[in-house]
Amino acid sequence: MLIGFPLLVITFLLIVLFSFIPVGLWISALAAGVRVGIISLVGMRLRRVPPSRIVHPLIKATKAGIDLSSNQLEAHYLAGGNVDRVVDALIAAHRAGIPLSFERAAAIDLAGRNVLEAVQMSVNPKVIETPVVAAVAKDGIELKAKARVTVRANIERLVGGAGEATVIARVGEGIVTTIGSAASHKEVLENPDSISQTVLEKGLDAGTAFEILSIDVADVDVGRNIGAQLQTDQAEADKRIAQAKAEERRAMAIAREQEMRAMVQEMRARVVEAEAEIPKAMAQALREGKLGVMDYYNLKNIGADTDMREAISRLAPQGPKSTDPVKGE
Repeated sequence: MLIGFPLLVITFLLIVLFSFIPVGLWISALAAGVRVGIISLVGMRLRRVPPSRIVHPLIKATKAGIDLSSNQLEAHYLAGGNVDRVVDALIAAHRAGIPLSFERAAAIDLAGRNVLEAVQMSVNPKVIETPVVAAVAKDGIELKAKARVTVRANIERLVGGAGEATVIARVGEGIVTTIGSAASHKEVLENPDSISQTVLEKGLDAGTAFEILSIDVADVDVGRNIGAQLQTDQAEADKRIAQAKAEERRAMAIAREQEMRAMVQEMRARVVEAEAEIPKAMAQALREGKLGVMDYYNLKNIGADTDMREAISRLAPQGPKSTDPVKGE
């Protein structure tokens, strides 16, 4: 019993020791020709760095002929980078003959870009297809174009360079400029490669993480007659403006007519008011002896005679007089 207890304690301590010290990983590194000390592996454990995340990429880099140290990989891991992807990118660049240092690859990875994909795109260019871009030529005809842009990653400009969205936007702007400067849409249909030439001459890849190799126009379709539609809309707008002005003039005429009627009614009211004062004045003249009875009757006769003449004139025919000699007699 006394001998078995120390043996159990020693066994437990050995199990804990070997679980903390990655002896198997150390042996694998030695077999691959990578010199990593036990103390370095223990230090990784203490710094909470999984030793396998450092040793396995280091073995790959050493076998590929790339000189790296465990301190470089550990520092990149502690900075939040993807060590395995950086090492794979370095191996791919080394095999393709692309100059890429560990510092540059680590900076690209920490910038949030996929450095391995960038190296692969440098070897195998990528084709970006733009959406349908609509533009109007000078003759008013709309053209809808679609282009395929072949780009290659520029390793030197990956940090701080613009992405695919910027390239697509610039190519679309170049297509619109080229079509808009054409005198006729037929020129673009007859020579669609003029779009590619004009866009390539603008140097649209400046400031981006890519290098544009070619721009190929995939399709050009004829759209609407924008010029005729704009002229129709302008004519309709002019028509509505003219109608509004005519309605304004009509409203002003109606208002003026109503104003005149009000003035006439006011004048008639004044005449009626003045006529109402005539009997009073005549009565006053009769009382004062300024007007005799016979004078009053003469005035009444004159008024009656005037009323009769107005009635006869209203009953008389308005047509032209007959020139028949029989009817004339």
